[in-house]
Amino acid sequence: MAQIEKTEKPSDGRRARGEESRRRIVEAMLSQIGEGNLSPSAEEVAAQANVGLRTVFRHFDDMDSLYREISEVMATELMPIAAAPLPKGDWRELVAELVDRRARVFEKMMPFKIAADVHRHRSEFLRDEHARLGTMQRKILRDVFSLKECPAGPTFEALDLLMSFDSWRRLRLDQGLSVAQAKKTMLRASSALFESAGTAA
Repeated sequence: MAQIEKTEKPSDGRRARGEESRRRIVEAMLSQIGEGNLSPSAEEVAAQANVGLRTVFRHFDDMDSLYREISEVMATELMPIAAAPLPKGDWRELVAELVDRRARVFEKMMPFKIAADVHRHRSEFLRDEHARLGTMQRKILRDVFSLKECPAGPTFEALDLLMSFDSWRRLRLDQGLSVAQAKKTMLRASSALFESAGTAA
C-alpha cells in the first residue's frame, strides 16, 4: 500500500500543477480582456499568469477548450442575475426589470463578447455560443411576456432587436452613451413598441 501511494503522488502532483497553471491562464486571459486587450498574446498571458511560455502554448493548443472555460466562468457570474425571479406586475414593470437585468449582464459580458467575436470565425465553440446567446435572448422574451400577450411577428422581432446585446453594444460604444443613458434609451424604445402594438393596459 505504501508503494502504491508513492507512485500515485507524483502523478497527482503534476495534475494539480497543470490544473493550477490552466486556472491562472484563464484568469490572466479574463483580466487582459477585461482591461481592453481583446486579443492578448501568449507572452502577455504568460507574464500575468506567472507561468512559462511553453505552458501557455501547451494550453493554447486547444483554444476551444480555453474559450469554454472562460465561458463557464462568465456564466457562473451572470446566470444568477438572468435567472432571478421576475416581479409580478403589468408589462411596464416587466419591461423595466428586463431592461435593467440585461443592462447589468450585457455590461459585464461586453468586453468578453467583443473579444470572442474577434475569434469567432475560427472557433466552432464561439460560433455555437453566439447562436446560443441569440436563442436564449429570444426565449427569455417569449417566456417573460407569454402571459402578457407578447407582440408577434415583426413587432416581436423588433423587440428582440431593441433588447439585444448588439443594441446595447451600439448604444454604449458607437453612440457613446453612459450606462444610465443606454438603459433609458432601451427602455423608452421597448416601451414605445409595446404601446404601439396595443398592449398597453
